[in-house]
Amino acid sequence: MRELSHRRRMLVLAICCMSLLLVSLDNTVLNVALPSIRSDLHASVSGMQWTIDAYTLVLAALLMLSGSTADRVGRKRTFQTGLVIFTLGSGLCSLAPNLETLVLFRMVQAIGGSMLNPVAMSIITNVFTEPRERARAIGAWGGVVGISMAAGPIVGGLLVESVGWRSIFWINIPVGLAALLLTARYVPESRAPRPRRADPVGQLLVIAVLGTLTYAIIEAPDRGWDSPLIATCAGIAALGLLTLIRYERRRDEPLIDVRFFHSAPFSGATVVAVCAFAALGGYLFMNTLYLQDVRGLNALHAGLWMLPMAFMCFVCAPLSGRLVGARGPRPSMLVAGVAITASGVLFAVFDVQASDAGLLIGYVLFGLGFGMVNAPITNTAVSGMPRSQAGVAAAVASTSRQVGQSLGVAVIGAVLAAGAASAAAGGMGHAASPAAAASFVDAARPAWWIIAACGAVILLLGLLTTGHWAERTTRHAAALFEEGKPTGQTSANAKA
Repeated sequence: MRELSHRRRMLVLAICCMSLLLVSLDNTVLNVALPSIRSDLHASVSGMQWTIDAYTLVLAALLMLSGSTADRVGRKRTFQTGLVIFTLGSGLCSLAPNLETLVLFRMVQAIGGSMLNPVAMSIITNVFTEPRERARAIGAWGGVVGISMAAGPIVGGLLVESVGWRSIFWINIPVGLAALLLTARYVPESRAPRPRRADPVGQLLVIAVLGTLTYAIIEAPDRGWDSPLIATCAGIAALGLLTLIRYERRRDEPLIDVRFFHSAPFSGATVVAVCAFAALGGYLFMNTLYLQDVRGLNALHAGLWMLPMAFMCFVCAPLSGRLVGARGPRPSMLVAGVAITASGVLFAVFDVQASDAGLLIGYVLFGLGFGMVNAPITNTAVSGMPRSQAGVAAAVASTSRQVGQSLGVAVIGAVLAAGAASAAAGGMGHAASPAAAASFVDAARPAWWIIAACGAVILLLGLLTTGHWAERTTRHAAALFEEGKPTGQTSANAKA
């Protein structure tokens, strides 16, 4: 691919950011609309979890396939296909007559979404080749998450209060069509020089592991952890994971290439992504229920309350991108780990949600932490790897995000449902009741400790995977790809 002018590169970045805005805005808007959807479609807490996790699960399961397909058939073509499917899925969601069809149409959305963000990131990686410029581009990309978090609750609140929850899906249609037209005109086509073959067995194993694990977590509070169905799902997930690892290590061109994980920064970024987005998914889900069902706010006012968190994400994401470009990923990861941990501890220990000022401090700290963490995740995942593997590396990072968000919503929703089976979960509709507020705070305390633990893991990995030793492991991983060694040979040589 020939070198593009600065103006053309900025246009490509803007178009790719539109796809991120499309997907991120959809998630943040949906969170604000959950109580209205629950009321209209008569959904339970687990039903609300499925409206989010049905999307993130399919997205996570297909991201690797979409990344390798884009490397093989063309990133621009795959990106355009994703825009068409996502826009169509959004229209279908707005027409859903019941919860089951809404969940099904969310899965259609996810099929399209799987072809957007990781493919867009690989397009950016191939267009921005200079490391510092790439880090700044990724920082701008991360800033879009902040924009979506800032705009989503307000836009969602306005739409839900004025038109109804179905209108939250309408806004995806004009944005998707505009991105499709601009992509056709300005985005260059690119492919990997040596794309990998399809891995249908690995793909099916990934779907089995993620689907059964999440189902077990979400449904366990209702069915019981000793339920034969839940135990079977947990067993399938464990067996599927072991089979996936053994199978992928023996393939020459696996769906998940273990050579990436020879890089300590890449492995660390993968775990950090899971922890950061688990914290975000659980945080948004829990606070949506608290603000609307316990404090009794409407959707718009709940969105306004979450604005400080979103504003911090918006401000800190591009700053983090510049900091990563100038100083590397460590400072951003350390700040993120400290801030997310502190926010979780404030809620878990000091019950800061009891006062407006305390709630505001907790939101600001979490927004600061999440805003700082996205740029180092993405930059670490793709930096140092061969450009021919950009789609796959970006897809691993994106998959980690979606797996984290799915697990965050599933685990924290399960903790809330189990901890407040009759008072907070079953009777959350008693808005602003002191008893309901006390029950919710007690039920949420373990969930806040989970979020604090996620922040502590981010802090620890920020220290362990960002030094000179970590850089050497990245060079070693990149050399393995350049030598073209199959996965099995890599593992054998590493032991020798």
